[in-house]
Amino acid sequence: MSEVKIAAETRSEFGKGAARRIRRDSKVPGVLYGHGSDPIHLTLPGHELLLALRTPNVLISLDIDGKSNELAIPKSVVRDPIKGFLEHVDLLLVKRGEKVTVEIPVHTEGELAAGGNLLEHVLNALPVEAEATHIPEAVIVSIEGLEAGASVLAKDITLPSGATLAVDEDAVVLQVLAAQAEEAAAGEGEAEEAAEA
Repeated sequence: MSEVKIAAETRSEFGKGAARRIRRDSKVPGVLYGHGSDPIHLTLPGHELLLALRTPNVLISLDIDGKSNELAIPKSVVRDPIKGFLEHVDLLLVKRGEKVTVEIPVHTEGELAAGGNLLEHVLNALPVEAEATHIPEAVIVSIEGLEAGASVLAKDITLPSGATLAVDEDAVVLQVLAAQAEEAAAGEGEAEEAAEA
């Protein structure tokens, strides 16, 4: 996983008015916390942060006021529900070699068995523990030939080296369902045609 360098400034103004002024300048208010230290209130460049957050669990190298360099991962991101711009971000301070618990996206490859089966993602992201500077971007699960009733458990997924499960190994991640709703709808339509005739 690559590091993204972002220049940040400490801030001393708080509250809605201050946050609005920060956002008007195309910046994002944020908080850096962790390791038992006092939270550091930051102002981050909006566009650079938005680009960095496109990568799940991105490792951010913060240059704070040009004085200190800190590593962090995003813990909570608040977006405007209508316009989608960043309103606030919480960053978790991490150290090289430290293990962190994160959720990594679950991607699938292959085709289900024939018959109109449906794939349900019970978990869209898999909780894992990994070294902060080597967080996997995703896990890929093969669903080739799975039939209705089949499920993929957390323990069935091959994790990247250095990552361990942070969820019950018997947790269902994916399951294959039979497409019964379509059959039932077709049956109802035939019954209605028979009633009309």
